[in-house]
Amino acid sequence: MIFNDPIHGHMELHILLVKIIDHSSVSETETHQTAGRKIPGLSCVAYLAGCLVKTLHDNQPEFKINKFLLKKIFCVFKSLACVTTWHEQMSVQMFDDIVKSLKAENKDVLKEHGLDDKDVIFIKELIEGAKTSAEWRYEGRDEDKSFLYEIVANKQNGIDVDKWDYFTRDCHHLGIQNSFDHQRLLKFARVCKVNERNHICFRDKEADNVYDMFRTRYTLHRQAYQHKIANIIEDVSLFGMDYKNTKMLAEALVRADRDLHEGKPEDMLKISEAIKTAEDYSILTEARDILNKIVRRKLPKFVGEARLTEKNKSKDKNPIEYVYFYSKRKPNEASAIKDYQLSSFLPKKFNEELVRVYYKRTDVNKEEVKKKVEEAEKCFQIWCDSKFGLH
Repeated sequence: MIFNDPIHGHMELHILLVKIIDHSSVSETETHQTAGRKIPGLSCVAYLAGCLVKTLHDNQPEFKINKFLLKKIFCVFKSLACVTTWHEQMSVQMFDDIVKSLKAENKDVLKEHGLDDKDVIFIKELIEGAKTSAEWRYEGRDEDKSFLYEIVANKQNGIDVDKWDYFTRDCHHLGIQNSFDHQRLLKFARVCKVNERNHICFRDKEADNVYDMFRTRYTLHRQAYQHKIANIIEDVSLFGMDYKNTKMLAEALVRADRDLHEGKPEDMLKISEAIKTAEDYSILTEARDILNKIVRRKLPKFVGEARLTEKNKSKDKNPIEYVYFYSKRKPNEASAIKDYQLSSFLPKKFNEELVRVYYKRTDVNKEEVKKKVEEAEKCFQIWCDSKFGLH
């Protein structure tokens, strides 16, 4: 079936993917309506995965990604994209439930679409993510197909179609300029053997484009993902709660787990028990007290921030060191890029660390809050001068 996406244009989605989309276990929070049908946003990741597989198939037929296998890979990645919306373990269980439900309706559903039980194992391995190790530990595909595990969630260097989609999509919706060209990088992708294993590599002249991807990631983190207000909502400790290192929405679920079960029959599942099955998890509701603070903007007040100096922050690494490139003359040999092959205008630093201070009391009058925040700002500036020599 053909669907039109505002970012990637017209996308052809396999009919098996559409069946999974229509399955009730697929989270509605990851969907948008198109002509009365729910389309998961992450199905676009599946579309890009299919495009990358097709490029590798067309450029390197020796890897035997034939049309039949290509069709199966399309199904695999499209199925994967529908279920990576929750914790890895729950995603695997959700996928198992979806397969079980589809088989209950038609026991030959996988066979009819060119898939078998080994492909199901492959999908679950992709959801959990393939980690780099000397020994090949995966059952879904043999070691000669190791590059397939780098397409959706690349543990090697972070370059994968999932990031290509959400970088492009988030820049579009946030009005942030994106100089990274994922379509061009996709066209220059090849499989090369590096350190005795097949990896996805890119043409050496695309090194600057890869840098632009990492630069786009930094820009999105600085302007959106790590925005001072977004951090407030994510960090429940700013609301004076005891659950350290948890997220605000998670705290809402913790409260609901306790409070909504009080006085109810013993056989009624708590939220903490309901998440053990995909069916029960899909009908969960959240506690409203914390969420209402977000909606009503009853948030801690931002006091200030300081960027750590070289002396105080942890050592950073150049992410491009883990990307392999091939040359026009030697398309089957790849290695890390050399400094002399890169533009001299590229940055020398690849991360930054911030200290942010907030005033969390929101239950007092505005004048008192303003006064306290002003006092905190002065103290923070003194602390910055003494600690970092900046403010």
